[in-house]
Amino acid sequence: MADTMQFDLVSPERRLASLQVAAVKIPGADGDLTAMKDHAPLITTLRPGVLSVEGPDGEAKYVVTGGFAEINSDGATILAERAVPFEDMTEEVYHDMVKSAHAAHAKARDTFQNEPGPVDDAAKLLADMVAMGDHIGISPPSL
Repeated sequence: MADTMQFDLVSPERRLASLQVAAVKIPGADGDLTAMKDHAPLITTLRPGVLSVEGPDGEAKYVVTGGFAEINSDGATILAERAVPFEDMTEEVYHDMVKSAHAAHAKARDTFQNEPGPVDDAAKLLADMVAMGDHIGISPPSL
């Protein structure tokens, strides 16, 4: 493909992808965006969601829980807090993600009493995790 760019997806555990792609659809914290070759430089935070790439070999999808995306004219690098190939996403993995978000919310409520910012951020993360489950077709665990 003539109009491709470098795409790298890295989580703390490992590099999940490093390939040439035509487009990267990113679940940004301020809204979804698509990066393509010659994109203006941008750094954004991620929200929980499905990141997808379109390349010469078709489409690949990954579930991400947050992190950062750095985009420039030559490519996109995603530094994910946690990332799982979509085909490896199971109910057990999703439930673990939701439980972690729920624990973070509970800790924020206990730690930041009368400080709504961090508690609101943790509540938003938990809500985004539940919404992601709806998007991928897995119900959240009952807590």
